[in-house]
Amino acid sequence: MDGLEINTQLARTIMRDFISSETTRSGFQKAVVGVSGGLDSAIVCYLTAEALGGDNVLALRLPYKTSSQDSLDHAQMVIEDTGVQSITIPITDMADGLISQFPEMSRLRQGNIMARCRMIVLYDQSAIFEGLVVGTSNKTEILLGYSTQFGDAASAFNPIGDLYKTQLRQLARDMGVPAVIIDKAPTADLWAGQTDEGELGFSYADVDQLLYLLVDERYTPQECQQAGFDAKFVETVVKRIQRYHYKRVMPPIAKLSNRTIGYDFLYLRDWGT
Repeated sequence: MDGLEINTQLARTIMRDFISSETTRSGFQKAVVGVSGGLDSAIVCYLTAEALGGDNVLALRLPYKTSSQDSLDHAQMVIEDTGVQSITIPITDMADGLISQFPEMSRLRQGNIMARCRMIVLYDQSAIFEGLVVGTSNKTEILLGYSTQFGDAASAFNPIGDLYKTQLRQLARDMGVPAVIIDKAPTADLWAGQTDEGELGFSYADVDQLLYLLVDERYTPQECQQAGFDAKFVETVVKRIQRYHYKRVMPPIAKLSNRTIGYDFLYLRDWGT
């Protein structure tokens, strides 16, 4: 679909400048990135290193005991290629302190605990490094709610959140991200054989085309069906967008005064800078 084609050089410049401006306007010079070995975090690490310089970026590898060696190796490839500082902190003991208390815990609950443990470590290390945590969630994940609230969804700012997964693959190829990272099946690496598309029940290539029509082109669900998409597929995606809206906004506050934060007390992010 032509609408998903992007000017990768322009996108790269915009995101690099965004990282630089959002970091400095907050009074920082450094940033912290969780590097999983996947495509999204790889791109963010490359962009952040370009924007701030490798010495000003701390990449964290945060494996759990079930994490694959490939994920660690691919993350290390990115670290070496970008010249950023790095540290590896296993989260197994942190996560298992809670997981072990509930033998019947589902994989979903375990995955959410892992994601939140990783965010604890990222923010702890950001305090030591004196850098902002950079987000690595793409537009597809954000729209579908395929993330953990206060886990991998948490960050100070997100440079790639307006690009779909298929668009990030275009960008990665032009940026020189290793092909082994671009071509492998996207996974949160929560358990052996786990993949994003296996959990979602559809491919990123298919859902990105549908999301582009629904969100960017403002098609109705009926118009998407007329464009050739299966009715059940459209219904599933629309329901996910609606159901997980709460993940895309700040927690709402009950209004009791004349000036309520988020309603009447509204200022731009750069207010005062």
